[in-house]
This record gives sequence, structure tokens and C-alpha cells, in this order.
Amino acid sequence: MSKQRNALSACVIGVAMLLGGVATAGAAPPSAAQELASDLQAIEDLRVRQHEAWRNGDGDAYAAIHTHDADVVAFSGDLLHGHDEIASGMQYYFDTYVGGTELKEVSENIAFPRPDMAIIIRTGCVLWNGETECSNEALSRNTSLALKTDGQWLIRSFQNTRLDPLLHG
Repeated sequence: MSKQRNALSACVIGVAMLLGGVATAGAAPPSAAQELASDLQAIEDLRVRQHEAWRNGDGDAYAAIHTHDADVVAFSGDLLHGHDEIASGMQYYFDTYVGGTELKEVSENIAFPRPDMAIIIRTGCVLWNGETECSNEALSRNTSLALKTDGQWLIRSFQNTRLDPLLHG
């Protein structure tokens, strides 16, 4: 996985431990560092669930990581809105185009403009036929807007773009 994410997670966990350790029953509310560590783990869990749904070709599981009113702009440029369209659209892609493939992350950047909102920018690829590394031709960059509602993080908006840079290229 991304060295940036691992280093950030280790730093956040280290800061949380310095600022008061792990919260226990009857203890003070979690510190900001502990909240951040928890939020980063929840966002990582979303990524893992996305990858599992993709690997398993499961449109319903893919839709489940999104809010009920989410928008997904797929690799094809199709716009899928809401759980039903996301589930059926992704199932169509799995059954027709990308079944048997896996996702791989190359880099990730996460920003929290608000405590209940995360902007996640990832670079990665689809791996075909046992590939283990991304080819330049397969790279894409995607942006997700994740929202935390009632303590749960879900993706509200996802947009994917093939990587064919015009600047610095």
C-alpha cells in the first residue's frame, strides 16, 4: 500500500498514544488524534470493501460502500446515481468488461476539509490476468468524497479518470 498512508497512520497512532493512549470505559472523550486515526481506519476499511467487491464481481457490495444518493462516474464516463444504479451498473461492468480483475493502489492523499468530510484522491489501476503491477497504460486517478454520518463513513461521490497527463508529460 501507499507509503504516505502507512506513514500518516503510524504518525497519527503515535500522536494519539502520546496524547492519552487508547480510550477506555469512563475515560475522557477521544482526542483529535484518536478521532483522526479512527477516521483514517474507517476510510481504509471502505477501500478494502471496494477492492473486495471488485475482486468478487459483486455490484451490490460495491454499492453498499456508497450513500443511498451517491453518484459514481465510472471508467466509461457513465453516471450511476443511487444504490440501485450503482449496483446494477457495476454488476454489468463486472459481468461484461472487468470480471476477474483486481484493483491496485499506487498512491493516496486524504484531506479532511471538515471533520465529517474526506476528499480522497487515489492513483491506481485494474490488474488483468494475474498482473501484479500497474502498467502506465492502465493507470487512472479517482476522487472520492466521503461523508461521515452517524459515525459511519460512506462514499457520496466517486469519479474515475484514465491517467494520460498533458502537463509535464
